[in-house]
Amino acid sequence: MSVLPSVLKPKERPRHWSLDDIVVTDPPVIRQAIGAAAIGNITEWYDFGVYAYLETTISHVFFPKGNPTLATLATFGTFAVAFLIRPFGGMFFGPLADRVGRTKVLAVTMIMMALGTFSIGCIPSFHTIGYWAPALLLLARLLQGFSTGGEYGNAMTFIAEYAPDRRRGFLGSWLEFGTFTGYLGGATIATIVQHTLSDHALYSWGWRIPFFVALPIGVIGVYLRSRLADTPAYAALEKESEAKEKENKTGDEAKVLARLWPFVLVCTGLVIVWNVTNYLLTSYMPTYISDTLPKSGRVSDLTSSILQIVVMAVALLSIPLVGLLSDRIGRKPIIVTGSVSLVVLGLPMVLLVRLGSVVGIFFGLLIMGLTLILFSASMPSTLPSLFPTKVRGAGLSVAFNVSISLFAGTTSVVVGSLVSATGDLDWPGYYLIIAGIVGLVAVSFLQEPNGRRMWGSAPAAASEEEAKQYVEHQDDPDAVPAA
Repeated sequence: MSVLPSVLKPKERPRHWSLDDIVVTDPPVIRQAIGAAAIGNITEWYDFGVYAYLETTISHVFFPKGNPTLATLATFGTFAVAFLIRPFGGMFFGPLADRVGRTKVLAVTMIMMALGTFSIGCIPSFHTIGYWAPALLLLARLLQGFSTGGEYGNAMTFIAEYAPDRRRGFLGSWLEFGTFTGYLGGATIATIVQHTLSDHALYSWGWRIPFFVALPIGVIGVYLRSRLADTPAYAALEKESEAKEKENKTGDEAKVLARLWPFVLVCTGLVIVWNVTNYLLTSYMPTYISDTLPKSGRVSDLTSSILQIVVMAVALLSIPLVGLLSDRIGRKPIIVTGSVSLVVLGLPMVLLVRLGSVVGIFFGLLIMGLTLILFSASMPSTLPSLFPTKVRGAGLSVAFNVSISLFAGTTSVVVGSLVSATGDLDWPGYYLIIAGIVGLVAVSFLQEPNGRRMWGSAPAAASEEEAKQYVEHQDDPDAVPAA
């Protein structure tokens, strides 16, 4: 007999909602809230884009020469080690956000991320200070990892709690629009720097430029979030939210989460399938194409970068469309489709890339990117629904960051090590297949969250008309018109 129930259902006392109970969200405030939350993702993933596309340069600047393979793995290791501290950031910032409010925590994590990225650009090279260079790089990455641990889970919670129930998929997808915008911006700037400067200029000072750009992005993000908090409509929503958080404050989040372990496991599985795909495409494939494939099967570095940037641009434009679709047909069908795609197409994606032609690499990456979008557009509205309001920030931050730390964020170093140890270039495909199986198992226990109110929260509507419909038809949910 299965340890988990066949379909996980939140346990709540039945309640009849009146019109006064329904939260009617103000569309302009929602748009501002989404923009303020997404700017954090832009900052975080801008760094990932820069780091992934400057991997060869970072390896040259921060690590001793002589063994390129070892230097590459060390660079991936420095990237991955930041994920090891993310659960601690989640454990610190998640419960804090449940107690003092989302916006305060998001402002702090925004500043920390920007400073962490900026500080990398200030570190002297290995040639100048020796092993202090990789040590300082590691410290900067740890700062980024700790702050990121409190950023993304709370940003998802922030948007999910204020989005109308029937539009949560579309509005939540804009958080990942920020993710891809940041990554695309970082990749583009890194590519321009690499291919417009001479090797001497690039290695001596040019590589620092993309990291310095992170600071003004962070300043803009803090400004937007501060400005949002000053608007009267948002201040009313924030006051109501924080009052509820203080009322629900238990002081024993760990005990509550322990009782919710089935939901934690499902959240972990969904995060694994999503982010293994994510980090394989965004962090490993640039190096796989440029350095790992045999020389006879490679295209030029510039061609490779352009192809990947085009794929990310297509993915960027697709995110809101898939988010809108998830409000129509539900999150589960989209997540199942993505998981099946990984199982069936994981290896063909990699084989296309291995053809070494422009067309093969492009379509291999495009299939991988569009599969990723199925997760990226649906997960921000799915994962917050797994936890009740009083521990949502803590539960989501801990489950999200632990699974990324142990399984997803280490994708580059694990796959790179497997390819190096076995000589089998198909390991990225095998890894995607394994992730797809994990996703199918996790989603099989998920209750469809589309159109449902958040666990522990009052229903949220986009208008007074929609609120009246909810009250009139709440005893017959199937009678409520679809979004």
